[in-house]
Amino acid sequence: MSVVVAYDPDWPERFAAERAKLERALSPWLEGGVHHVGSTAVPGLAAKPVIDMIAGVADLDAARAAFTPLATLGYAYRPHRPEAHAFAKPAGADWRGATHHLHLTEPGSHLWHERLVFRDALRESPALRAEYEEWKRAHAAPEGDSPYDTSKTAFVARVLRAAGVELEPDEQRLAR
Repeated sequence: MSVVVAYDPDWPERFAAERAKLERALSPWLEGGVHHVGSTAVPGLAAKPVIDMIAGVADLDAARAAFTPLATLGYAYRPHRPEAHAFAKPAGADWRGATHHLHLTEPGSHLWHERLVFRDALRESPALRAEYEEWKRAHAAPEGDSPYDTSKTAFVARVLRAAGVELEPDEQRLAR
């Protein structure tokens, strides 16, 4: 089975339903909202069928207290970048079995800008969207630990650079 599937018009509805749950669970820490990011957030773009989200929190350390409410929603913590807490749902799923990915980070963090700028660039440019889909389909890995047989960092870095966002050395390994 290919890791990349045709765009599903239900993805925005799946995000909206999950966002409502997350807004309730994260309300003590939330600042900046819960946003749909990644390929499923781009109308018409083929994607891994995982709803990627980013939620802004007022204080990343204080947001550790959100781990328990997130666990009750089926999310499991996984290590990521120092500027974010990352989660996958359902708990215990590898990347192929996940239905949702969530990053908690402070609004204004580099991760925050990176994810939103990349999503918006794809939404705004049909040519860029087509180029990215072509790249994804050409590099989809049928099995293994990564959804792609090569890093997408060069592609993402080029898009971000064109929008005025540079990846820092530690961020040269974008999240899946």
